[in-house]
Amino acid sequence: MKKLLIALVTLVPSLAMAASGHNVHLESANVDLHDTASLERGLDLFQNYCSGCHSTQYQRYERVATDLNISVDDMRNKYIFTGSKIGELMENSIPAADAAKWFGAAPPDLTLVARVRGADWVYSYLKGFYADESRPFGVNNTVFPLVGMPHVLQGLQGLPVKQEDGTLVATGGSMTAEEYDQAMRDLTGFLVYSGDPVKLEREALGWWVLGFLFIFFIIAYFLKKEYWKDVH
Repeated sequence: MKKLLIALVTLVPSLAMAASGHNVHLESANVDLHDTASLERGLDLFQNYCSGCHSTQYQRYERVATDLNISVDDMRNKYIFTGSKIGELMENSIPAADAAKWFGAAPPDLTLVARVRGADWVYSYLKGFYADESRPFGVNNTVFPLVGMPHVLQGLQGLPVKQEDGTLVATGGSMTAEEYDQAMRDLTGFLVYSGDPVKLEREALGWWVLGFLFIFFIIAYFLKKEYWKDVH
């Protein structure tokens, strides 16, 4: 019950924000949850570029390590920066009160963002930053207008400039456009996984359940025929 209440408290504000959005073209994320290498690259991006402000506090480091086939030592050495133990929740390193003071509002937890918004929204948002000198951090976003956060991945993508036809052209980044697209797909994939870490297990179990029901149906059919054969 406690977990349900926590999830509702997290989801309701996000749903309200999603409902207030505008209609924009969303690019397809094409996330593959079977690609654990991609998910680990997404984890690496999240921990290095996002976890300073955002958290995925309904995930545990140990569970992520197990699901993504990451050794305990690698998880400790490469992905835990806050001094947390591997069995603890993946909380960020910035106090909520300080974050609210610096940014106007505490950055939201992102455990369920892909589940609330959808993978395509997250992917398009990550690719939607562009230069806008009228904004406090010098950037705006095509998917989330008047966004209140900086473009923390600018070093990878460069600073996109919005063209007259609405397209974004970035220069000065360490990645090519294709490399950045893949990196954002990796990051989106990790957030999709975080929002529903048992999805693959649930889907696999579903096929076993359907198989059992099919076999049970056959047995029940012939049992019914056996019971009723002398009635007609």
